[in-house]
Amino acid sequence: VQVVESGGGLVQPGGSLRLSCAVSGLPFESYYTNWLRQAPGKGLEWVSVIRSDGGNRDYRGYLRGRFTISRDNTNNTVYLQMDSLKSEDTGLYYCATGEPTSDCYSFSRCSLTDFSYWGRGTQVTVSS
Repeated sequence: VQVVESGGGLVQPGGSLRLSCAVSGLPFESYYTNWLRQAPGKGLEWVSVIRSDGGNRDYRGYLRGRFTISRDNTNNTVYLQMDSLKSEDTGLYYCATGEPTSDCYSFSRCSLTDFSYWGRGTQVTVSS
């Protein structure tokens, strides 16, 4: 199984980025897929999840409205559209498959080992 994130980069405050997560080697349709992030010097924060039917999505509360998760089962890819980016959105963004634990989902007490598979991350830097 491979999970590969891409799409990160340097963007100015107020700008947008779209991250991609390509998953191969497992029945993609049957998995929850999450985005998490780790800011410099901080712990791993749960960002968003999309469920297997693609119609049920959820977000860390304060990110709702700026971030949008979607999936394309025809190419086994999950996307995270990030708009109105702020400096505090800077971090390493990970994609991970599986259902998040309640600690991770509710309190962002997360570890990548809580998930079935995960990638190496893609760096997002928001700076002028």
